Amino acid sequence: MDGAHSAALQLQQLPPTSSASALSETSFSYKENLIGALLAIFGHLVVSIALNLQKYCHIRLAGCKDPRAYFKTKTWWLGLFLMLLGELGVFASYAFAPLSLIVPLSAVSVIASAIIGIIFIKEKWKPKDFLRRYVLSFVGCGLAVVGTYLLVTFAPNSHEKMTGENVTKHLVSWPFLLYMLVEIILFCLLLYFYKEKNANNIVVILLLVALLGSMTVVTVKAVAGMLVLSIQGNLQLDYPIFYVMFVCMVATAVYQAAFLSQASQIYDSSLIASVGYILSTTIAITAGAIFYLDFIGEDVLHICMFALGCLIAFLGVFLITRNRKKAIPFEPYISMDAMPGMQNMHDKGMTVQPDLKASFSYGALENNDNISEIYAPATLPVMQEEHGSRSASGVPYRVLEHTKKE
Repeated sequence: MDGAHSAALQLQQLPPTSSASALSETSFSYKENLIGALLAIFGHLVVSIALNLQKYCHIRLAGCKDPRAYFKTKTWWLGLFLMLLGELGVFASYAFAPLSLIVPLSAVSVIASAIIGIIFIKEKWKPKDFLRRYVLSFVGCGLAVVGTYLLVTFAPNSHEKMTGENVTKHLVSWPFLLYMLVEIILFCLLLYFYKEKNANNIVVILLLVALLGSMTVVTVKAVAGMLVLSIQGNLQLDYPIFYVMFVCMVATAVYQAAFLSQASQIYDSSLIASVGYILSTTIAITAGAIFYLDFIGEDVLHICMFALGCLIAFLGVFLITRNRKKAIPFEPYISMDAMPGMQNMHDKGMTVQPDLKASFSYGALENNDNISEIYAPATLPVMQEEHGSRSASGVPYRVLEHTKKE
């Protein structure tokens, strides 16, 4: 009886022990989620402050004869330091929390920029625009905060160690290989229409950015996770996959920035911010779910609430950015608006000046040394009036012919 009683006691004690262990593991995963979320929020907030500090510096030095006068100010260098600090915080956040949680938190930078831009930069709007601009912006900020809260609360709790073996295993898994095949085909099609068919639609350009960005965040999480493990004593830098991921991270980030720069020369920054956030977040979450299996083991309620948080954050960012004051684009050439039938270089994405090497630079912004003579700027040297006798016939002036060399 004593043996049976002791066995029964052991059976009774086993479930509480296992449940306590599971509870401890779950609380630890939530703690890691919280650390990663706080690092991401801190990083995006600091980056927004840094960008507004640099913007404030440029505004103060507007009209200065020295185009690089901002290098001599402490404000600009403080902004640069804060930007590096913020980017470091965002980078470190990927090592603690799932990718699907960190990516949508970039809405924090949009919220912070909207508030700091009003208070710090002192952007002024007319009183009659208060309802249309301020109220919608504050509603957008509130929605974005609610969406962020839902994201943090119902985010997936997958916390796999980013060892070289695990990263390699995910890289060669058939779901990710299939995803990569679809993404490469889609990217090539978009790039063909963008380069060859001159499809300068904002969705096309930002889809290219989002596809590259999804690979950037996947590689960033792998690199950050392996670095953190190496710092903790489990060296991962001797795995070749670390350097493969690092090269892919740098390459995709550079090309992503190039496409964003081209988009910013055609479309308004607020439109790029809202559309880019929605596309990049959606594709990055999809890539993280396939590569890192973020949502494996999650119940339907958590997944639905997480998706609802994403939709609310999308709506908030859209409301914040839709009523921003649009910047007036600079046109280095004479505007053709006054001439009937002539196109302006911003009409329907068409350009009056030649598109040189698929660049979005115009005129003096591009090196024109190798352009054919038809595009070379003409000069008209005029001779002074030749005074002869009053009875002399002929025109009082003439225009000399000139060569390209002259």
